[in-house]
Amino acid sequence: METAQRLLATQRQIPADAETVSHQLMLRAGLIRQLASGIYTWLPTGLKVLRKVEQIVREEMDAANAQELLMPGVQPAELWQETGRWDQFGPELLRFSDRHERGFCLGPTHEEVITDLVRGEIRSYKQLPAIFYQIQTKFRDEIRPRFGVMRAREFIMKDAYSFHLDEQSLQKTYETMYQTYANIFDRLGLEYRAVVADSGNIGGDTSHEFHVLAESGEDQIVFTENGNFAANIEMVATQPPSDKRNSPGAPIEKVATPDQHSISEVSSFFKVPENKTLKTLIVHGKEDKLVGLVIRGDHELNRVKVERLDKVQSPLKFASAEMISKELDCDIGSIGPLNLNIPIYADSSTSIMSDFICGANENGFHYKGVNWERGLPEP
Repeated sequence: METAQRLLATQRQIPADAETVSHQLMLRAGLIRQLASGIYTWLPTGLKVLRKVEQIVREEMDAANAQELLMPGVQPAELWQETGRWDQFGPELLRFSDRHERGFCLGPTHEEVITDLVRGEIRSYKQLPAIFYQIQTKFRDEIRPRFGVMRAREFIMKDAYSFHLDEQSLQKTYETMYQTYANIFDRLGLEYRAVVADSGNIGGDTSHEFHVLAESGEDQIVFTENGNFAANIEMVATQPPSDKRNSPGAPIEKVATPDQHSISEVSSFFKVPENKTLKTLIVHGKEDKLVGLVIRGDHELNRVKVERLDKVQSPLKFASAEMISKELDCDIGSIGPLNLNIPIYADSSTSIMSDFICGANENGFHYKGVNWERGLPEP
């Protein structure tokens, strides 16, 4: 084909929402074009690059004795209902009905489909272990697509699934896949780390994620320069604070705080930094209807660690404002751990706090001068 006929759609002006350098360069070089939020067309030049990456992936997966197949993107609701994930997956799962009112979804992943296939086709233990993989389009209705094709709603994924007769066989395949992924990243010339990660709701005891090192991205990892340790920051065990807790000062006092709901509002009202306040979050429990999570006011909740707590429902689900009002008789902005009659977990960072501020479990009121062992048990 002559050059004049080729679609070489370079672009000078970069959209304001193209945050990362990679996204900007892919647009400028004419590799991709956005059709809708998180949905992209791969242009001829970009598709050539994509096919080369796919070829490397295929060669390494085939070398590991994995068998390639292609499963449908549209999946029946019955399979997801059978595993309980139809309701668990949340709004990221795009659900719809056909003309006969039968439920379907656009597949964000394919555990249900591959398991249904294998239970009907594998008829002898001699066929195990079996590893299947595909390179296929997925769809997850992300609330905020970001970073171009890296955090898109429609995206291309290589997903693999293995089936085994025993734990030993599973472990051997895991090690094979670990090396296969390392080979792929090495051939692509990427600087990366394989990090200890959360296995999720359907994972086992061990999980690794392969992270390319970059300034942009949504995950933070911790690793040693010698390569002996690497983990997703969500999985790193934090040490209890070594600082000594100050002795209690002023007595506890209940203070009217009208229209002060958020941590920033409360800290401004009392003229104290946010790290002198406690944030109490209410979530659904496994056996108890509600569970309280107490963290420092300037900290964010680590969902992965919380979902590992014995009494907390997984996947994590926050209680609605209506439920909190009904069960605890106050609004979200006034919740605190003092005299809260539900199971409570307190983050270790709160253990050295003294004379702090928290909700009084009464609308429009907060306590100040709260201390552990003085109205509150040790965290």
